[in-house]
Amino acid sequence: MPLSSRAARRLPVLLTAAALATGLAACGGDDDASSDAGKTTATTTATTASTATTTTDATDAGCREVAAPEPRSGEPDAPRPKPARLSGRWTVRMATNCGSFTIRLDTKRQPRTSASFVSLTKAGFFDGLTFHRISPGFVIQGGDPAGDGTGGPGYSVRETPPKDAAYTRGVVAMAKTGAEKAGTSGSQFFVVTGEDAGLPPDYAIVGKVTRGMDAVDRIAEQGTGADGPPATPIVIQKAIASAG
Repeated sequence: MPLSSRAARRLPVLLTAAALATGLAACGGDDDASSDAGKTTATTTATTASTATTTTDATDAGCREVAAPEPRSGEPDAPRPKPARLSGRWTVRMATNCGSFTIRLDTKRQPRTSASFVSLTKAGFFDGLTFHRISPGFVIQGGDPAGDGTGGPGYSVRETPPKDAAYTRGVVAMAKTGAEKAGTSGSQFFVVTGEDAGLPPDYAIVGKVTRGMDAVDRIAEQGTGADGPPATPIVIQKAIASAG
C-alpha cells in the first residue's frame, strides 16, 4: 500500500511474520502519560444484546456481497476512553457480512486497552469499517477509518503487554507501527488466524475470540493468497459491547 506521512505514523503490524520478528520496537517500560492513570470501575450500562438483531449473519456458504464503504477523510477525533481502566467481564460482538464473532476482553491484564476498545465500540467507531488486510495463515486486520492501514481514532493509548503474551489462534491484539513503543494502540486491531503468529510481546492484547471463530475463518478465506486487501469488501456492520 502507498505510504504517506500519515501512513508512516500508523502502518499496521509489519508486512510479514519474518519482518515482525525483526523490525518491531522492543517492549516499553511504564505506561505512557497519554492514558489516564486513575483506576475507575465501569458504570456505563451495556448496550443490550437485542441491538444485534439489526444485522443478519452470513450463511455457512460464505460471505454476503456488500458495497465497499467510503473511507472516512481525515483522522477522526474519537473521545478518550472513560473510565481510563476497564474492570469486570466484558465482551465485544462484531457482526460482519461474513458472520459474527465475539471477543472476551482481557480487562484484568490490559485494562487500558480494554477501556479504549469498549469506548470506541460504544461510540459506533467500528461500525461501517472494513477488514482491510488479510495475511494468509497469520492474521486478519481491521478497525481503520481510512480503510488502507493508515488511519486511527485521533488518539493513542500505551499499555505494556504481558511479558508472557502469546499471539495464538483467536487472540485479538492492537496493531502498531514498528517505530511506536510496545503496547501502543489506536483503533486498528488484528485477529490471529494461524496456530501461533510467533510475535514478540509488543502488541497490546484486546482479548480472545470465544465464539464465532468460523466467521473469522470465513473472513480469512476472502484473501487473495497474498498479504493485502481481501478480494471482496469485508465490513463490520455493527459492533456491540456488553458487560457481564
